Order: sequence, then C-alpha cells, then structure tokens
Amino acid sequence: MALINYVTEIRFGAGSLVELKEVCDRLGITNPLIVTDKGVRAVGIIDKVAATLGHADLAVFDGTPPNPSESAVRAGVEALQRADCNGIVAVGGGSSIDLAKAVAVAARHDGPLRQFALIEGGALKITAATLPIVAVPTTAGTGSEVGRGAIIILDDGRKVGIISPHVIPKVAICDPELTLALPAGLTAATGMDAIAHCIETFLAPAFNPPADGIALDGLWRAWRHIEGAVSQPSDLDARLNMMSASLQGALAFQKGLGCVHSLSHSLGGINPRLHHGTLNAILLPAVIRFNRGAESVVREDKIARLSQVMGLAGSVSVEEALVTKSRALNLPTGLSELGVTEDMFAQIVQGALADHSHRTNPREASAADYVEMLRQSM
Repeated sequence: MALINYVTEIRFGAGSLVELKEVCDRLGITNPLIVTDKGVRAVGIIDKVAATLGHADLAVFDGTPPNPSESAVRAGVEALQRADCNGIVAVGGGSSIDLAKAVAVAARHDGPLRQFALIEGGALKITAATLPIVAVPTTAGTGSEVGRGAIIILDDGRKVGIISPHVIPKVAICDPELTLALPAGLTAATGMDAIAHCIETFLAPAFNPPADGIALDGLWRAWRHIEGAVSQPSDLDARLNMMSASLQGALAFQKGLGCVHSLSHSLGGINPRLHHGTLNAILLPAVIRFNRGAESVVREDKIARLSQVMGLAGSVSVEEALVTKSRALNLPTGLSELGVTEDMFAQIVQGALADHSHRTNPREASAADYVEMLRQSM
C-alpha cells in the first residue's frame, strides 16, 4: 500500500516572514522558544523575528551544533522549561529545525531520546502531546521545514532518525530573502543537499507518483539555479527556486531515501563536523552507479528521466554531471578531502547497515557493496 500524505501549511514567497505573528497567534503559541544557532543570530535574523512577533524579551536558544546532538536537545528542553514556553519557532537550517523537533518531543515525553528513534521502534511512542513548531528556514537544502523527521546524534554516537507525523512543523514560512546572507560555500553545500534529496527519493522504489513528480520538478529547479545562487547571492529568483527545490525534496521524503543517506548519516555520527550536504554530493555518484541495476529503476527508466530533467547530452552520464557540478561549485568531490580514510570503512558500513535509509534503497546493499561505494567516493 502506498502512503501519500501532505499536511504542512506552507507560506512561501519573498517577505513572507511578516506572517509569523498571525501564524503563531492562530496556533496559540503565545510564548515561543526560538531555536536557532549563533550564526543566524549574528546576522540579525532573530532581530527580524522578534520585531515581527512584537516580543521584546523572546526566549532564544542558539546552541544548535552543526549536527544536532542529544546533549543539545537536553539544553534546549531546559531553556524551554525555564522560560515556560508553549511552542517553538525554529529559525535556521536543517540542524536548527531538526533540533527543534527533538526538543518538541522530549519536552512532552518522558524517557531517553533513543526510545523515539525509528530504528528502536520509536515512531509509535511519539504522541500529539508534542509541542507545536513553526519552521522558518534560512538555508535551501534539507527541507526539514516540511519533513516528518529529525536526525539527531545520540549520546552513544549513533546518528538516528526521530520520525513521526507529530514532529512535522504546523506551518513552514519560506522566505527566500532570509537566505540572501548565506555564504557561497554553504549555499553550494546545502543546494547539493537538495539535489541529492530530489534524486534519491525519486529513485526510492515505493509507489508514489505525486512524490516522484515533486522530486523531479525540484531537481529541475535546483539544477538550473544552484550556480546562480552561489555566484550571484543577491539573485532573489535563484534563491526562491533553490528554496522551492529544498522543500520539494523533503515533501518527497515519504517515499524513503537510500544508501546516500545511510552512509552520510553514519559518517556524520562518526565525525559531527562533516557537512551533511557535502557528504551527500560526494556519495551520490557511486550510489547511483550501484542502483542502475535495481529492478524498479530499470523498469521505470528512472536514470534516463533524471538525465532528461537535468538537460544532459546523451554522452554525459548523471554521475559525471554531478561531479562536474560539484567542481563548478568549488565543493570537495572525494571523501579523502574531508579526512576520511579506509581504516574507517568498517565503522561507517556498520552504521549504514543499521540506518533507516538503508531499508528504502532500490537495491539491497551488502557490507561489501557499501565498501565499494566508499572506495569509489574517495
């Protein structure tokens, strides 16, 4: 049976941040905790949020790390309880929004965070008691503002998904003006993350034609606009299309992802300093090469459909085009550039095999298959 379910209210467009107060009032969020990071706060975006909400003394938690952790969740819950907040406004990239989701769960459910991980059977333990979230993305990459999951590094080092309809933000306010200050390198890395999401969820074998269509259109937008967003950061049209591609990739997440994400989740747990989008961009060519032989990919001619959407000449493969795009964006194209070594492979593969994204790859991957994908990505 297919699951086709779109529930997030999305306010999309330049200047849409002005609608934040009306949204919070409607949801009954009278005293929000702002969950963000120090970089977003430093560029003045939280000041804009405060002005929009009309709050002079907003409760702000800006301790989001690059890869959100269980310890940061605990700190966020403490900040929320100290200020007696009744909802969350998540302002930032995927890390801040994911952290906000985990805080919203942990603040209203007893027990250690690991019990809510999907691989621990935690989805059914997350209830409607979860605090309401309004998501305000400031990057165009993860699409977490419309996603049903949060990726968190547990105290034991595992990078896991906390996934439930109850963690989906009630409203996403997607204002591309908030991405104009994003540095070129981060614009490139988050943009390639969006491309990876659109491609991998399209290749996932679940039957969900609406999600496939959304993912392909998101890829079309990202592929054409990512270089403009990087080279001309004030190009609002490029920023708008990248923000759309980001949320489109996440709208299609309900199909599942695959080996790109099982590997990048594992690597991110081993070294939290590694950027998720950069990892996805590096791993994607090898995983596509592996998945070319999958029955569902061949039956629906999916690689050819990707090539068509990307506008590739017949002599250029999707894998080659992805490497070329990363080089054009001055992103790393090999894991060795990030300090990954072959003696880490066994640990990476162990984490990948246990990750929830492993189960939804179009072709089952063995430990040996993962090692070969890593070798090709070095």
